Amino acid sequence: MDLRIFTEPQQGATYDTLLTVAKATEDLGFDAFFRSDHYLRMGAADGLPGPTDAWITLAGLARETKRIRLGTLMTAGTFRLPGVLAIQVAQVDQMSGGRVELGLGAGWFEEEHKAYGIPFPKEKIGRLEEQLAIVTGLWATEAGKTFDFHGKFYDLTDSPALPKPAQAKVPVLIGGHGATRTPRLAGQYADEFNMPFASLEDTERQFGRVRAAAEAAGRGADALTYSNALVACVGKDDAEVARRAAVIGREVEELKANGLAGSPAEVVEKIGRYAEAGAQRIYLQILDLDDLDHLELISSQVQSQLS
Repeated sequence: MDLRIFTEPQQGATYDTLLTVAKATEDLGFDAFFRSDHYLRMGAADGLPGPTDAWITLAGLARETKRIRLGTLMTAGTFRLPGVLAIQVAQVDQMSGGRVELGLGAGWFEEEHKAYGIPFPKEKIGRLEEQLAIVTGLWATEAGKTFDFHGKFYDLTDSPALPKPAQAKVPVLIGGHGATRTPRLAGQYADEFNMPFASLEDTERQFGRVRAAAEAAGRGADALTYSNALVACVGKDDAEVARRAAVIGREVEELKANGLAGSPAEVVEKIGRYAEAGAQRIYLQILDLDDLDHLELISSQVQSQLS
C-alpha cells in the first residue's frame, strides 16, 4: 500500500510551507506529494496569505526534491486550456526528471471562478472529455508529426505537439463519485482512479464500475491503479488525536467515521479495510501543514506496518 501526502493549500499556505512539507514527505519515505488546485479557501479557514498556483508550486518542488512523485488532485479543467496544460505538465515533468502525475477533473467550485474572473461553463464533463483526449493525444503524437483535434469545445490544427514529457507516459488520474460518465472516462483515459472521501461501501461500488468500464474499453480492469483520498488525524494517544482534530476544526468521532483517525493501530486497521475494498494507494489529506510531527508519526508507526 503506497501512502502519499495530499495538501489543500487554498486553506492557507505559502510556497515555503509547501516546500517544507514536500521535503518532509521525501525524507520520511512517503511515495508522493500532491496538492489541490483551488484559488479560494473553503469553510471557516482564512486562507491567508492567499492562494498559490498548483503547477507553479509543482515546478518549484520539481527542482527542490529528488525522489517523490508530484501531482494534483485534481487540476481543474476550467482553469487551463488543454493545449497550454499539456505544455505546462510536460515542462514540469522535464524539470523533475520524470516524476509528475496529472490528476484532471472538470472543476466544480463556482465561487472561486467568480472571485477571480474565470469562466464557469455549464457543460463541464463534455469539456473534460475533450481535454483528456487533447492532452494525452498531444503527448502521444510522434516527434515530427502534428496533432489535430476538432471537437465541440476545442479546435487544434497542425499542432507540433511539443514539448514532450520526460516520461514516456505521464500517469493520468481521474476521480469522483459519478456513476456513469466518470467510470467511462476513467476506463478510457486513466492510469489511476481515485475515490475521494468515500465510505468503504461506496469505494467498493465505484471501483467495480471503473473496472467494468476499463474492461469495456478493451484495456482490462487491472490496467488502472485504484486509490482513495482520506483525511488523516493520527495520534499516539486519545489526547493527541483530540488535539489534532481540534486544530483542523473537526470532531474525533466524525473523523474516525469518515477518514483515517485514531491511534496508529486503528488507522492501519482501517487502511486494511480499504485495501480489501480494492485500494492500492492512499492519499492522506493533511490539513495542518505546520505539524510535521504528525507526518513523522504516520511514517514511523503507520507506513512502517504497511510496508
